[in-house]
Amino acid sequence: MANPELWLLRHGATEWALNGRHTGNSDIPLLPQGEAEARALAPLLGQQTFEAVYSSPLQRAQRTCELAGLGRQARLEPDLREWDYGQYEGITTAEIRRTVPDWTVFSHPCPGGESLEAVQQRCERLLTRLAAEHPGGKVALFAHGHILRSLAGCWLGLGVAGGALLVLSTGSFCVLGSEREQRALLRWNAPVQLP
Repeated sequence: MANPELWLLRHGATEWALNGRHTGNSDIPLLPQGEAEARALAPLLGQQTFEAVYSSPLQRAQRTCELAGLGRQARLEPDLREWDYGQYEGITTAEIRRTVPDWTVFSHPCPGGESLEAVQQRCERLLTRLAAEHPGGKVALFAHGHILRSLAGCWLGLGVAGGALLVLSTGSFCVLGSEREQRALLRWNAPVQLP
């Protein structure tokens, strides 16, 4: 079965994203800068033909999808929600490291939140379903930094922890695909030109 080509689209900037605050289930809006980043995706995405478009149910991803021109095609996908950071919701890595040195979401637990194993299961479930439903198709996924990095880690066979190797900026796009049937990273953290 042919692998799909997955376009990963991180939502535009939010106040918490710019401040480095972990934003899991907090449903905060895009900033004007984030809306501009989302609109800047539209010309590129308008040149593509997507078999399917999925968005996280959180408003920052949905609004990015809408402003990028694919809102009418989009279906909400709960597995694209950002990590549940539990007690670390709304605080920065620097604040967490005051009590847990060397903490990262990819290497340490989030008290009261989602485990690495739970995120791994969620990513594998979604990738398996996308491969089955869209073999060889092009699919757009609008979501969040850590979950998209986790999906890419799983795609590459590195597991969720592999996402630690992949930096992902707001309003950027990535493409996961394959070369000679081997899953591969075709493009990563590619910026678009703001008007």
